[in-house]
Amino acid sequence: MIPVTVEEIATVLGARLSGFGDSGALVTALTADSRTVIPGALFVALPGERVDGHDYVAAATAARAAASLTRRPVGDALCLVVADPLAALGRLSRYLVERSSAEGLQVVGITGSVGKTSTKDLLAQVLEQAGPTVSAAGNLNNELGVPLTVGRIDQRTRFLVAEMGARGIGHIAYLCDIAPPRVGLVLNVGQAHVGEFGGQAAIAEAKGELVESLPAEGWAVLNMDDPLVWAMSRRTRAQVLPWSIAQPMDNGVWASELAGDAYGRYSFTLHDRREGRPEHQVPVQLRLTGRHQVPNAVAAAAAALALGLEINQIGSALAAATPRSRWRMELHDRCDGVRVINDSYNANPESMRAALTTLIELRRTDRNTWAVLGDMLELGDLAPAEHAAIGRLAAELGVDHLVALGDYGPRMISAAVAAGFSGEMAVAVADKKDAVALVTAGLRPGDVVLVKASRGLALDTVADDILTAVVPLRDEDSE
Repeated sequence: MIPVTVEEIATVLGARLSGFGDSGALVTALTADSRTVIPGALFVALPGERVDGHDYVAAATAARAAASLTRRPVGDALCLVVADPLAALGRLSRYLVERSSAEGLQVVGITGSVGKTSTKDLLAQVLEQAGPTVSAAGNLNNELGVPLTVGRIDQRTRFLVAEMGARGIGHIAYLCDIAPPRVGLVLNVGQAHVGEFGGQAAIAEAKGELVESLPAEGWAVLNMDDPLVWAMSRRTRAQVLPWSIAQPMDNGVWASELAGDAYGRYSFTLHDRREGRPEHQVPVQLRLTGRHQVPNAVAAAAAALALGLEINQIGSALAAATPRSRWRMELHDRCDGVRVINDSYNANPESMRAALTTLIELRRTDRNTWAVLGDMLELGDLAPAEHAAIGRLAAELGVDHLVALGDYGPRMISAAVAAGFSGEMAVAVADKKDAVALVTAGLRPGDVVLVKASRGLALDTVADDILTAVVPLRDEDSE
């Protein structure tokens, strides 16, 4: 973090200093978790679902926090008292970005219904080749996560990659206000959180707040393959750089010659053709699993090109990039040859379809595919139909075993059976324990298992249990 004194923060926020301590002490880190306080940190006391951060101010002080950002004085602890600590944290974030922008910091904002975190991780690894880069850990993409990410920049940071999520109109506009981007990358408009927004039109309205925030000299990097995203080109004053995996363009960035290997890792040719410049291209071989990683990589490449990087440098960095966030298409092979795809971090209709497609691509000759699927949350009134659609897709793709759990598990299974599911088993189970028992009892060496659901179901434990289970050797497997 760019060091600032407690007193300087008080001035920026209009905060009242309370308690005892050194107001001239430097703040060198931000945290809202008292367990992660380090000497010199500013502890932000926020109310939680079960606890109130104010109850942990004493612990933060004992851990040598420089001060705490609070709604009220707390004992003798040095506090910066404000009406709303979260809103004040946002104002502090803006101050830090403005100071750093004067020294050359460039901010990239990324949004979309699917792929934000994977694209953020890819772009960060590309930009690291050009200079010190800070990006969100995991998916810190809300009004708390973005300021905490900003808190990690220092005087040397050249690029800040901010993932920007939304659960309603105005959320992304707020994030852009506290971390103003120069480049805005929009991936897609899907159905994630459609229950909260009320429809895709509202999702598009919210995602477009990113490009509306951009300066005239900035860049809106837009997915030309998604009509709802491409329509955002009319909502920005910034320069527009389109990207695609479906079509070549006279002015834009695209991929051609997509091909997957036995591990579901895709290669492609990356093209860059922009007005007044000759076309450049470079081959890329990704190390990430799934065809859906190609648009993520092309989007990251387009954003990097908008920031001035060269295509050869970008291609090399994409080829070297590895997964950085947990439970997103993690590929694990057991010693007996069983392969487990742990994609349990989250799920929506688009990502579920991509994961099932990858499962089929990874099928091995004479071995079975298993899909262990849980509920997709926050779909509102669309939930019954969307879960049924996933069941039908599993049948159409030829998944061998479908195990479903959660409130919509039975609907998924009944739809698969109605669609003529030809596999050996389609079963709705009561809980995670039953799912693990059913799968491990039927697995054979060489089978491929996909585990996926929304985060609320925490199916990462199912993937872990399958990975550590021992498959009994059968007579046919020893032949």
